[in-house]
Amino acid sequence: MTHRSPLLRIGAWLLAGLALLLVFLLYTQPAFMLNVDALIWSCFGLAP
Repeated sequence: MTHRSPLLRIGAWLLAGLALLLVFLLYTQPAFMLNVDALIWSCFGLAP
């Protein structure tokens, strides 16, 4: 097993926590998620 620096491990944990927080915040904004959904599907020509 390789030895990683504590700073790298802390940075990885902070990045993972930030990603989870961002996902949680997106789920609290359902209208925004519907807009993102329409934007993504419009890329494929299947907009509702």
